[in-house]
Amino acid sequence: MSTVKALINSMRLRTLPLSLAGIVCGGFLAMGNGGSVWSLLLVMVTGCALQVLSNLSNEMGDHLSGVDGEGREGPNYSMTDGGLTEKQMWRAINGMVVFCCLSGLAMVLVSGSPWWLLLLGAAAIWASTHYTLGKNPYGYRGLGDLFVFIFFGIVSVMGSFFVVAHRIDFEWLLILPAIGVGLLSVAVLNVNNIRDMESDRGKRVTVPLKIGARRARWYQTFLIIVGALCMLPLPVLPFFGFLFLLPVAGLVLHLMLVWQAEGRKLDPALPVLVISTFLLAFVYGLIFK
Repeated sequence: MSTVKALINSMRLRTLPLSLAGIVCGGFLAMGNGGSVWSLLLVMVTGCALQVLSNLSNEMGDHLSGVDGEGREGPNYSMTDGGLTEKQMWRAINGMVVFCCLSGLAMVLVSGSPWWLLLLGAAAIWASTHYTLGKNPYGYRGLGDLFVFIFFGIVSVMGSFFVVAHRIDFEWLLILPAIGVGLLSVAVLNVNNIRDMESDRGKRVTVPLKIGARRARWYQTFLIIVGALCMLPLPVLPFFGFLFLLPVAGLVLHLMLVWQAEGRKLDPALPVLVISTFLLAFVYGLIFK
């Protein structure tokens, strides 16, 4: 049971709302265009599986590189605490890769999507496992922001819409939330990197280390404001504005924490941002469904 508990801890299930934000938004928009609820459910399962795979691979990569050593500002996970061995973690990672493949295949078959969509799934698996893992992980070269924007924003929103609705629209109704969710997802990564600047120094390259803590906070402010504006549909705000009050208040609270806290004291800013992003995406998709 202790091994199971350690594995669940490493899965970081609290991050799942972020992976579901774009899927829920794009899926709701697709449901308004005659999409299938079963297709949406399978997209959600696949998205969650990819997020768990990313979390496990990230922990393994940081463990092997020494980033998760002494002095780490962020929370300790199972490999740092000795709850999981490298062999056990590799088994978990390989098992999640198999599950992602099966879930993605089921998603394509049930939704009737074209087979080439499996190539996008393979790219998503590669991105999930190579953020900090592998010979040349892109997360250690300062490219994490770009990949998060693409996969958590563009691919998540527009890809889920395509799978559920069986077509793709290049309309602002779909493009804006894709950009918005992408920017807010990058903000989650950025605040993580601000928190971990000292422990990352000399071990990996991140945007905050490149531009400094103060500019990284301005960068965070830009991501939050522009991301939120993309998710606030001005034409319907007079009628549905009250639905956006809670997530917008959460984003304001998040920015206050970012500008006031340092190191581990930034931890409370993370769940506030994740939940606010999910709620914004949920409300947007619900309104335009």
